Amino acid sequence: MTSGDLGGTAVQTPGPAAPSGRRGRRAVDVPALVDGARAGDPRSVARLISLVEDASPALREVAAALAPHTGSARVVGLTGSPGVGKSTTTTALVTALRARDLRVGVLAVDPSSPFSGGALLGDRVRMQDHAGDRGVYIRSMASRGHLGGLSWATPQALRVLDAAGCDVVLIETVGVGQSELEIASLADTTVVLVAPGMGDGIQAAKAGILEIADLFVVNKADRDGAAQTARDLRAMQSLGGRHDRPGWWRPPICRTVASRDVDNGIDEVVEQLDRHAEWLESSGEGPRRRTERAAREIEAIALAGLRERIGDVRGSAALDALAARVVAGQSDPFRAADELLAQL
Repeated sequence: MTSGDLGGTAVQTPGPAAPSGRRGRRAVDVPALVDGARAGDPRSVARLISLVEDASPALREVAAALAPHTGSARVVGLTGSPGVGKSTTTTALVTALRARDLRVGVLAVDPSSPFSGGALLGDRVRMQDHAGDRGVYIRSMASRGHLGGLSWATPQALRVLDAAGCDVVLIETVGVGQSELEIASLADTTVVLVAPGMGDGIQAAKAGILEIADLFVVNKADRDGAAQTARDLRAMQSLGGRHDRPGWWRPPICRTVASRDVDNGIDEVVEQLDRHAEWLESSGEGPRRRTERAAREIEAIALAGLRERIGDVRGSAALDALAARVVAGQSDPFRAADELLAQL
């Protein structure tokens, strides 16, 4: 696979409960695309992810075809405030993982314009070091207003890369600040990046990042204040939380200078990722997280379908009648909602 221009450009496309995507009008040979993706064809991978982002009518067929081939990729999420060096760290991790001859997928979520729905896709611009490597696939995705630091299509795009044979999938979040906790429900290992001099210690306490982190990385550790930032993180860990349970994983703190080519600290990060993966399997936490991830995905799809059905009745005679009864005091909104759900 390659990280070149393979369909990663963000375009204006509907969300999960929107009408059929424009590309969906074209005949889609899903089995051929899945076979191509499994054979490492980057265009097939790009096309499948585009079908996901477009909420194509073929999306259900795509999901069914991918299902038997998923479940082997390790998923690592990288999150943190803007400016901590998430893209630079992701690039350095790709280099380290490729040195182990692992196939790597990267899903980099960029903030999108509230006007056009598109995104600059700067992450892919910064990761051009791996543009000619067929063992790497990089896809930038526009968040399109989705909160939590990810795109709504990220879980299904992850399945595409998993089925395509990626050993590790790195997911880089938008970098919007305190709302970026969704990655913890999608990744096997969540890496939280902080940097000296950015007030990230306070942000960590406010955002609950201590609760989602499996590994802390103090990047830009060549700056003044790096040692203090690491001490602040250790001090906050001592305040308690789920990591204090007996036998539970306690997030290590690594220091990196990801912009360097050598002596950048990334090897230690990869070591800790391996240790966490071993703990996940030995403790049973890994299977539990994967099951919870699937449950959340099912719930999200069901809710999207429900919203679509509710959209179908919006403005209908039945809904207008229920609204009139609420206004007249003959019913209440909860009872009316129950009646509406019963009709759906």
